[in-house]
Amino acid sequence: MIAAVITLLPAIAGAQTVDHSAFDELLKKHVVKGMVDYDAFAQSGAFKKYLESLGAVDPARLSEPERLAYWINVYNAYTIALVNRHEERASIRNIGEGEGLIRPRSPWKEPIVKAGGRTYTLDELESDVIRKQFHEPRVHFALVCAAVSCPPLRSEAYTGEKLEPQLESQARLFLLDAARGSSVDVKNGVVHASRIFEWYKDDFGGSDDAVGRFIARYHSESPEKQLLTSGRFKMEFLEYDWTLNSRFLARVKG
Repeated sequence: MIAAVITLLPAIAGAQTVDHSAFDELLKKHVVKGMVDYDAFAQSGAFKKYLESLGAVDPARLSEPERLAYWINVYNAYTIALVNRHEERASIRNIGEGEGLIRPRSPWKEPIVKAGGRTYTLDELESDVIRKQFHEPRVHFALVCAAVSCPPLRSEAYTGEKLEPQLESQARLFLLDAARGSSVDVKNGVVHASRIFEWYKDDFGGSDDAVGRFIARYHSESPEKQLLTSGRFKMEFLEYDWTLNSRFLARVKG
């Protein structure tokens, strides 16, 4: 049985916290190195109950860290739910509303998310709620769009109490991953970076120089860090691999 999702905090009148322990347990069991066992989530009654419980939460009664942790978990959980709703096992980009060859809408525009007393698309949740309310660029390393080139899905749920170190850990893990996060070619003066920095450049300062300074925060003193902070580099964006971040596909490729 899933625990009641809302727990009153006596220390702060009217404040609430959200119990994400059911999701946390599922992530620990079914996510390995960022790769997801989608079939296990599809077959889990606990996951269904967790999704249902998210709709009963009033985000306005949460502290800011609790609220952001809540929305990150909502986004990640409903991304898994979206993939499973359509029984997609190759790429989330194969999902779209419409029939046959007519699929005019992206998967991120499907009104699937039921949270905070409303229904959202994943696009609305990311842009109109998370980005607009929190102005926290590190969320881009916590929100996982079910693709290999996305930041890895953590094998734990986000919580208000642990949110700061979790976001820092995600940023460091992703940005120091040369294959999908970033790498610095000092000799040729080139910074290779995820297309996340192209799509959401404004969230990181609005320019290549600002992106470089942001990435530099996660490098120790080195020629790479000096180039990043100097702004005297060419920015090139990595190709984005939309293959599903599936444990099954990882085994097949391995």
